[in-house]
Amino acid sequence: MKFKYNIISLFIFATLTTNCSKKETAVENPKNTTEQQDHHEETPTVASLTEEQISAVGITLGNIEMKELTSTIKANGLLRVPNNNKAAVTSLYGGIIKTLPIQVGSFVKKGQVIATIANPEFIQLQEDYLTVNSRMWYAEQEYRRQKELFDNDAGAKKNLQSADAELKTLRTRKASLLRQLQMMGISPGKVNNGSMRSGLTITAPISGTISSISSQIGSYVDVSAPVAEIIDNNSIHLDLQVFEKDLPKMKVGQIVHFKLTNNPQTEYDAEIYSIGSSFENDSKTISVHANVTGNKAGLIDGMNITGIVSLDKTVTPAIPDEAIVEADGKFYVFVKTGKKTDEAAGESHEKEKINHPKTITFEKVEVVKGSSDMGYTAITSVQNIAPDAKIAVKGAFFINAKLTNSGEHEH
Repeated sequence: MKFKYNIISLFIFATLTTNCSKKETAVENPKNTTEQQDHHEETPTVASLTEEQISAVGITLGNIEMKELTSTIKANGLLRVPNNNKAAVTSLYGGIIKTLPIQVGSFVKKGQVIATIANPEFIQLQEDYLTVNSRMWYAEQEYRRQKELFDNDAGAKKNLQSADAELKTLRTRKASLLRQLQMMGISPGKVNNGSMRSGLTITAPISGTISSISSQIGSYVDVSAPVAEIIDNNSIHLDLQVFEKDLPKMKVGQIVHFKLTNNPQTEYDAEIYSIGSSFENDSKTISVHANVTGNKAGLIDGMNITGIVSLDKTVTPAIPDEAIVEADGKFYVFVKTGKKTDEAAGESHEKEKINHPKTITFEKVEVVKGSSDMGYTAITSVQNIAPDAKIAVKGAFFINAKLTNSGEHEH
């Protein structure tokens, strides 16, 4: 029993000794805890990446550029072609389509043959013209004879009047038939008994691109049914919808950069030529019209677009949009630096023993964003950035992710 009590006494003594030692250590080094807390609260601002990592994620370095950026207004809209640059190809007379030498997307010139149609009535019209011509010759002779008789008091006045009325009626009929033949594309002077045509051609009223075809060979068309439609995309323009608050900033002559909703990779330009004076429906927007300038390839009537209206131009330091990252409501860029991360500094003494891969170090530097214009953003650095400093203009997101992961690992 005595041996058992000795064991218990030794155990209690050892426990008390250990607790006292821990308390003394804590009292003797009060700064350690504070330093650790401070260390945990520090956010890392330097990240190192190997050349392999940089190549893998596509990080690209560049300089701050002096760009002519403008304050801008963003607006959505549609591509439109004026109605006087659209045409429905119709026939003045009904008939059966015999040829249709066009396809959707084909470019045609004004006056080019779109289709040919046939109808027996066309022959009847030419026959009537020839008949009227013959009757007119006789009517002219009869009028001269009756006038001569009347002048010599040998004929009745009513006979002269009847001959005169007949001649005028035939002349009117001939003029009507002549005009109809011309509208059909038939030369009246070439109409004779041996060259009557049973068909006529339908021609393009304007130059442009065939946007649709409504008929086919063998189908019957009349004056109310268009054979095809033509649109002249060279006259295409923008209809931008601008909000009321931005209307005072709009002026004729301003440049608009725009992209298609379904093809944002290609940029086009336009120039404002007209500003509306009334609201569009209930949207509280005003239509602003702009002529497309330069490249018009791929632009089609009715396409949705997003436009940027350029206002005042200023030359300012700028970098690509993707070079800027956001964190905690602030904006940053990553500048190539000679500083080392804590991890890299701790391992530097091992370089002689281990063959480390070459690394590039980036420092996270706060900037203030300015105006943005088609892929570039003006910046003002909170800290001083050297004019020749190399900045991650592409892939900054990956560097920030690496930095964030490093900070979490330290915690």
